Amino acid sequence: MRIALFASGNGSNVEAIIQASLEGRLDAEIACLFCDNPHAYVIERAIEHNIPFFVCAPQQCATREKWEGFILSFLETHQVDWIVLAGFMRIIGQPLLNRFPNRILNIHPSLLPAYPGKDSIKEAFDAKATHTGVTVHYVDNGIDTGPVIAQEEVAIQDGWDLETLEEAIHQIEHRLYPEIIQQVTKKECAYS
Repeated sequence: MRIALFASGNGSNVEAIIQASLEGRLDAEIACLFCDNPHAYVIERAIEHNIPFFVCAPQQCATREKWEGFILSFLETHQVDWIVLAGFMRIIGQPLLNRFPNRILNIHPSLLPAYPGKDSIKEAFDAKATHTGVTVHYVDNGIDTGPVIAQEEVAIQDGWDLETLEEAIHQIEHRLYPEIIQQVTKKECAYS
């Protein structure tokens, strides 16, 4: 099983997935990394692990269709079976959805449908929610609206600041995402 990782920033979930693969907890080959941000630290992670990568911001292309065409060519070159979004901050377009039906996964730091989109941890914290969590879901053409595969709750403790909540969420993400990727790509989940 060959997976492409898509990321836009630091890449802590990318690192967790790579480590799971190296340790044998994820039976998948990290075929490549796509990044839409030329300044993202995740590029350094790809270099460190000798993972082929492609960096292309949408504004570098005349149209979104051309941008997605470049991405598809890159994925085809690396014979990708699955796409795993790990902090990728763009909406996935129809060409990718059509080419990888029910084979694009995302992780989101809330219990969807609550707090979709950006800044969801801060939104839950600012709303004084008593719990939030992590959702792994299939990607569709909406923003965090695809079918849910797995969720894990975090009870927000009295006295926690935003940084503490973020760390609790990230700890769950780094453990849960490789587990679910393994299950889904091996057809162990009910929906796929």
